Amino acid sequence: MTVPGLFSDTALITPRLRTEVPGPRSRALHERRLRVVPRGVGSVLPVYIEHADGPWVTDVDGNRFLDLGSGIGVTTIGHTNRAAVTAAADQLDRVTHTLFTVTPYEGYVHLAELLAAHTPGDHEKRTMLANSGAEAVENAVKIARRHTGRRAVAALDHAFHGRTNLALAMNHRAVPYGAGFGPFAPDVHRVPNSYPYRDGLSGAEAAARTIGYLEQRIGAGDLAAVIAEPIQGEGGFVVPADGYLLALQEWCTRHGVVFIADEIQTGLGRTGTWFASEHFGLVPDLVLTAKGIAAGLPLAGVTGRAEIMDAPDPGGLGGTFGGNPVSIAAAVAVFDELAEGEFFDDADRIGAHLRARLTELASRHPIIGDVRGIGAMQAFELSEPGTTRPLAGAATAIAEFAAQRGILLLTAGSDGNVIRFLPTLTTTDAQLDTAVSVIDDALAALG
Repeated sequence: MTVPGLFSDTALITPRLRTEVPGPRSRALHERRLRVVPRGVGSVLPVYIEHADGPWVTDVDGNRFLDLGSGIGVTTIGHTNRAAVTAAADQLDRVTHTLFTVTPYEGYVHLAELLAAHTPGDHEKRTMLANSGAEAVENAVKIARRHTGRRAVAALDHAFHGRTNLALAMNHRAVPYGAGFGPFAPDVHRVPNSYPYRDGLSGAEAAARTIGYLEQRIGAGDLAAVIAEPIQGEGGFVVPADGYLLALQEWCTRHGVVFIADEIQTGLGRTGTWFASEHFGLVPDLVLTAKGIAAGLPLAGVTGRAEIMDAPDPGGLGGTFGGNPVSIAAAVAVFDELAEGEFFDDADRIGAHLRARLTELASRHPIIGDVRGIGAMQAFELSEPGTTRPLAGAATAIAEFAAQRGILLLTAGSDGNVIRFLPTLTTTDAQLDTAVSVIDDALAALG
């Protein structure tokens, strides 16, 4: 479904490059940036965006790029989606802020109702709203600890949960996210996940391995929560083997451990359903949302079982900007857009088309060891031919090659050897074909 945006470029097929990349105006801005922004706030590509529409972003030099990253999964329903922009603009004329924990407003309640209706399970639910994915993670852990009276938290290998201190302790990669930032939060443990391409285990076998670690190295009696991305994002779009997540959730339920589904990157239409948990038969205790929930405005949520969410005392949850009225207005528009159903169809269409094209590439380029994903969340992993050993540097080389031809790609994977696709759901098959053709050339150039 393509909703007309601000600049009406959605139907175009090819990028438009008017200058070198980055162009002179972007380079000038970058010089200014280097004088006032710390180097730790890096950018994959230093082109400075002036406007965006549907699947396109246009920089200050007039170069138009096909964006296959969507701000890392934020603009799922398209850049400057008209319904979300209009809803946010209308709200700006009414109330921008009062702080829900001082004087509340209806939008917060309405969005909580929508999240209760659309997250997996028909049990009674509660929602608290925050600003970012990492903040949702932090609050989910707080809530789980308060509910269980336990301290330990388990995260999976190759996970990424954010850049706050607690989230850094939960992430798989220390570099660059955690290097030099310790000491980190205690009582956080990382355990093996299911990675079918590399471990070759069935879902039952992988679950038995994970549960063995949980029981032997932590102990169920001390474990407050297990947190899992249904499909790992930064870790390389790792799709677990069938039955893995369900077995893990069932173990958690038996032992009174809170099962948290981090749906920050996978939720809200990205995989062709409201939440990726649905593909695996999961009914998590807590579901985390952010990224695509408000079409580009900052918002996040923790939604879960009423008895768990109600564990903290009044005043134990909240935050000055959590559940900002303008962001909420955009989020309600996102739910309305998704409820029409066409975006789910688009996610399925994109997944089928992109998977077929990438599989065909893999048949001709042996360095593609695996193609995987669900819906509009696809990836390929680059390995030394005939092995599962990561091919270092290849993903970055492909992304750089593509950027010079107007295609914005994201790398991923704990070894930096995965190209991941998070296109907006407004992206057409013809636009995807343009991107795949460029990737084909990039792979050929690698030899």
